[in-house]
Amino acid sequence: MIFCKAGYSVCLYDNVAEQLPSAVSNIRTLLLDFESKGLLTGAMKTADEAMTLVSTSTSLAEAMQGAMFLQENAPESLDLKKKIFAQLNELASEDIILSSSSSCLYPSLFTKDLKHKAQCIVSHPVNPPYLVPLVEVVPSADTKQEVVDRTMALMKEIGQAPVLVRKEVNGFLLNRLQYAVLMEAWRLVEDGVCTPEDIDTTMTEGLGLRYSLIGPFQTIHLNAPKGVKDYCERYGKNIETVCNDQQNVRAFSGDTANQVHEAMCKQMPVESLEEARNHRDRRLAALAVHKKNEALKK
Repeated sequence: MIFCKAGYSVCLYDNVAEQLPSAVSNIRTLLLDFESKGLLTGAMKTADEAMTLVSTSTSLAEAMQGAMFLQENAPESLDLKKKIFAQLNELASEDIILSSSSSCLYPSLFTKDLKHKAQCIVSHPVNPPYLVPLVEVVPSADTKQEVVDRTMALMKEIGQAPVLVRKEVNGFLLNRLQYAVLMEAWRLVEDGVCTPEDIDTTMTEGLGLRYSLIGPFQTIHLNAPKGVKDYCERYGKNIETVCNDQQNVRAFSGDTANQVHEAMCKQMPVESLEEARNHRDRRLAALAVHKKNEALKK
């Protein structure tokens, strides 16, 4: 959806052919929704216009023919990534970029033995990518600088917000930040400090409100009269003391997993998760409209 609304021809491939009609239908539905909200701001101004650029194939070789960029979206399995990229390596032209959507596995783990390893990179989108524009671009030491530059430029062109991860590190940026928050949330519940519901309220009615507008460094810059250095002088020791209490890694299983699961199921039963995801996306779409309108006022 993101590529076709920006004016790029897209060919979808899946080794389960039955997935393809459903994917095309979902893309059309999303495009129509974007069109109704005034969010089709790329090269294509209507859903029908964008859909003319979408095709499918049950042949990987056919799908890759003439392509300048490939985005792999397989499950997060190292063995599977190695298998797929070995196939891509056999079919790749000399100028195609071979990109993975991996959320934690850095590229050298599954590309280091390939002939076309210099053309391989990770471009990790955030779910749902059509409403959350961040893309983590992660090269390996073997990735050509030209491939990095082209990928960053392409992501900006199609309306995403790329960040460059300059060193291969497990989890990249978003998940390392997300998992740090999640681990502390887990500890607080496990230690009986609060309930799972209290954690979510703390985020949605506290930290999350700020972080939807500004990042953590901007936050501390604004939270002291003279900026970051003043903040560090005022609160640095307190931060260090608290963080020293947070070193104990907990297992994501057992009684705490049951407690959190039961608490979440009271709010969103497993049977209604698809409905809840759609509600989340509607709220994110409303936020996207708000951010677009605010940008137009500047």
